[in-house]
Amino acid sequence: MKRRILSIMLTLALVILLTQQSALAVDDGFSSVYTYNYDYWGEVVESPDAYRVEQVVSSASLNLEVPMSSPQSLFATGNTLYIVDRGNNRVLQTVRTGYTFSLSRIIDTATGTEDDYKTAEAVYKARKAYEDLIKQREDAEKKLDQLKTELKDLDYSEQEEILTEEEKQKAGEKTEQKEKEIQETELLIEQLAEQMPAAYDTALEEETKAREAGCRIWQYEAWHKDEEGKVTSTLDSPNDISVDKDGNMYFADTNNQRILKTDKDCNLLWEFVKPLDSTFDQKYSFLPTKIVTDSTGRVFALATSVNKGLIKFEADGTFTGFIGANKVTYNTWDYIWKRYLSTREQRAQMADFVPTEYKNLYIDQDGFIYATNVNFSEYDLMGDGAKPIRRLNMLGDDILIKNDRYPPIGDLDWKEGMTPNDYHGPSKLYDITVLDDDMYCAIDRSRGRIFGYDQQGIMLWAFGTRGAMEGASNGAVSIEHMGYDLIMLDEFTGNITVFTPTKYGQMIYQANHQYLTGDYDGSAATWKDVQKLNANYKLAYIGIGRAQMRKEDFTGAMENFKTAYSRVNYGKAYRYYRQEWMEKNILWVALAIGALVVFLLLRGMRRKSKWEVFEHERSKAFKQR
Repeated sequence: MKRRILSIMLTLALVILLTQQSALAVDDGFSSVYTYNYDYWGEVVESPDAYRVEQVVSSASLNLEVPMSSPQSLFATGNTLYIVDRGNNRVLQTVRTGYTFSLSRIIDTATGTEDDYKTAEAVYKARKAYEDLIKQREDAEKKLDQLKTELKDLDYSEQEEILTEEEKQKAGEKTEQKEKEIQETELLIEQLAEQMPAAYDTALEEETKAREAGCRIWQYEAWHKDEEGKVTSTLDSPNDISVDKDGNMYFADTNNQRILKTDKDCNLLWEFVKPLDSTFDQKYSFLPTKIVTDSTGRVFALATSVNKGLIKFEADGTFTGFIGANKVTYNTWDYIWKRYLSTREQRAQMADFVPTEYKNLYIDQDGFIYATNVNFSEYDLMGDGAKPIRRLNMLGDDILIKNDRYPPIGDLDWKEGMTPNDYHGPSKLYDITVLDDDMYCAIDRSRGRIFGYDQQGIMLWAFGTRGAMEGASNGAVSIEHMGYDLIMLDEFTGNITVFTPTKYGQMIYQANHQYLTGDYDGSAATWKDVQKLNANYKLAYIGIGRAQMRKEDFTGAMENFKTAYSRVNYGKAYRYYRQEWMEKNILWVALAIGALVVFLLLRGMRRKSKWEVFEHERSKAFKQR
């Protein structure tokens, strides 16, 4: 009994000592940011802080005369951070020196040339004539539907016996009037339909002429010419910005229905507008919200009411189609009701089953586009049907690697909450940024959290919360990074929170980088240091196991993968272990198999000879009888 008590006391002392060592290892004098991860069973496991709040940048700290209003996006390149201040129709360019951000300039206008302005007028008029016909036809079709409904309401056939002659006459006159209006409206629709092809050809011809002339201005009415002949255009509710390797800037100028491409001095290089193409529904306005550009100058955009995927433009403004459309999702019961049980009138009033739109975009250094999606059924999440994070190649295929038990969806348990004020529902990953080594981080607007994943889709950590405290956010709308520092924008407060990795977070990045660059011994050593701070961190065991596999220590790798419950990696290690064992013992295996074959042959021959002797003696016995 005394030995058992002593053993329990020693165990408790060891646990307390390890806990104190872990706490001291990450105690750097900064306030704690609640950080956690998930174990194999999907249970929350607390961990040391991977990040800390380094700084909060606000309108006051940037010395802005007009505070930010509903900012929507961040873009970082080098030590420059762009802030899209939508409510004030401007983009703020800031420069980071150390941990201090200072305002460099305010971008709110672009400058064009007079020649482009003059050339664009003809294109604008031809486009507007075609769009006016589309609008007139759409209005006429709506009017026709309304007239048919009114005519149906005027059907008094069931009340004919109780109506007076005067009432019958008035009803007949009203019916005739509606029928006449219907005929006139149908005739107008036919006339408009006949005029549209010619108007389309005229608009296309003017656009072709303008392109051959080198025109760059297309949204003519958004540009203005002053008395000195200077042509300028003001941003109107911009939603996003991108900057290419040459310093050229791209603005998603939403209310002006265009994407502007300018040089670093805001001189117009190109203006991307609604494609004059049959695959783009011309009755909708072109309202770009998010944009990315690749190394060749191609532009990929998201636009309101466009659910065919990413809109793709070449560097010269040519529209070349859509890529990466979401699959159509629908509720099974809704489909059965709409397809088999509802009437034609009911089906006409129901929403169509259409693909959902992406929420945000990011393009990595290899040219792959990461896209987030917040419109899905929560029942599709765990089965990887929702795919809230995707990595698209140029064919639009999702090639995101998911080698963890759970796909990268943010929180695994979204039903927690004991009070009515607690948020329920899955994570809504509004934005994403990709760090070095294909690690990526996404923000959850629902709970103000940031989730980090490695290139295998394994969660690194999660931290953050909603509220007014430092590091919390109620309106997280955009995330960027500078090195391994994470920068989060709050739409409601206009504050920009800068998170820097702790020693614990730095070691996670270092271990992963060492492995990818071939320093397997260094990677294993760093992962062991991570284990000292967090013995429950499964990625440390996986990291050590991967390094051991590269060094062909398959038994050690299997042990670490088993501890981390990583079945996929364990299977790989076991396959290599079995192959290695066979290669080392192939001679003995061959000898054993050969000996077994010889033994079986000799045994068979012996049994055969015994059987022949037995049959011979048996036949002799019969003959003697």
